[in-house]
Amino acid sequence: MRLFAAVRPAGPALDHLESALAAVGPGHGQLRWTVRENWHVTLAFYGEVPEGAVDELAAGLERLTADSPSPRLVLRGAGVFSGRTLWVGTGGELAELVALCHGAREVGAEVLGRAEERERVRPHLTVGRQLPSGRQSARRGRVRGEADEVARALAVYEGPAWDATEVLLVRSQPGRGAHGGPLYEDLFAFPLGRAGA
Repeated sequence: MRLFAAVRPAGPALDHLESALAAVGPGHGQLRWTVRENWHVTLAFYGEVPEGAVDELAAGLERLTADSPSPRLVLRGAGVFSGRTLWVGTGGELAELVALCHGAREVGAEVLGRAEERERVRPHLTVGRQLPSGRQSARRGRVRGEADEVARALAVYEGPAWDATEVLLVRSQPGRGAHGGPLYEDLFAFPLGRAGA
């Protein structure tokens, strides 16, 4: 099964972000918002994981979270990856969040014998994507401009502070969610901040 580790912002932070996105429009041209129930900050992407390794991966994440503080975060600013993925960034106790990213990546390396190629040093939440189409290459410049326009509108965005209280191990089922997007299912939730409790 296809798995990743993530933190999910608190409800009030998601409410605030949803209002901010509504203020800049419902999506422009080929750019569409991702669905709220999928909003998360990815810590590590594990890809296809054999069913027999899921419990071991979960145990590794549980060990990681037992020794990790609960960072206080905000959703802040925006940008575009590869001209097609619109994201909102994170702020606050970023050193703790990046440490969680590194730790979750290392858990994957230990359990699966492979680590995600890229280090996650800019944790973010994906809020929009360019829709694929047969005319994608002809429209690419215009779509990139639309994503950049929305990113500029959200550049000064800052939501309310929230505490990342748990790390989730999530199953992704591409194409099975709303509007043909992915369906995410939380398999495990591991509380943060227990070491100092």
